[in-house]
Amino acid sequence: MTDVLDRISCSQRPPTAAAGYHTWSDLLFIHWRVPVSVLRPLLPAELTIDTYDGSAWLGLVPFRMFGVRPWWSCPVWGISDFPETNVRTYVHFHGRDPGVWFFSLDAAKLLAVTLARWGWGLNYHWSRMSVQRDGSRIAYRSRRVLSGVTCDVDVEIGGGLASGLAHGDTMIAPPGTLEHFLVERYLLYAQRYGKLYQGQVHHRPYPLRSARLLGLKQGLLAANQLSVTDDPCHVIYSPGVSVEVFNLSRIGDLAQVPIALTADAKV
Repeated sequence: MTDVLDRISCSQRPPTAAAGYHTWSDLLFIHWRVPVSVLRPLLPAELTIDTYDGSAWLGLVPFRMFGVRPWWSCPVWGISDFPETNVRTYVHFHGRDPGVWFFSLDAAKLLAVTLARWGWGLNYHWSRMSVQRDGSRIAYRSRRVLSGVTCDVDVEIGGGLASGLAHGDTMIAPPGTLEHFLVERYLLYAQRYGKLYQGQVHHRPYPLRSARLLGLKQGLLAANQLSVTDDPCHVIYSPGVSVEVFNLSRIGDLAQVPIALTADAKV
């Protein structure tokens, strides 16, 4: 099926001033193919699950945050740098604006967790976390402070992808590929006080490298009422990007153009 969603315009920088700045590094994108029916009850009714090759996709993404700051401040030592892990899927709104829905996000800074839960309506949890690299191997470790839910990932990073646009020793995923569908996401959706909001980030396309999963033990999916029985079917790594973050907007305040479409990114 031909993809009917515009997946390019949302990657363009908005004309407004950025609200904040981040650097995301050592991102590992772990994904499972899941039936749409598994995720549908867990999402707001206004959002449609975005599919590729007829399936929904469930992602687990550990990484590191550096230089996290609002536009009016410089990074603060001991506050602006921390690991994070998110559990996510992909959605769109009335046939447009493909983005991310976060089931949960774990971060190693209590201040960041508190501000994100209050200001963005995101399901953040405070966790003890670490990211340790030894040559081509990376170990991600996480344990929630209150519930003890853990996520331990070990991976070996490889070279550039078999297909893509050359970018030094990495590759950039071309539009229409599964890699582009999974990683090139510039919009997020969140609920605050019963209202639906949309946020946007801007960065250059992810430089990507292959990755081989060495070990995965995690309880984050089950903690979000999600269940998978198979091993992940897609794993990919990015050394990172610098990011501009823009404020949330109420969906009701955005121009709405409802389109009756079934979106599938298989080209």
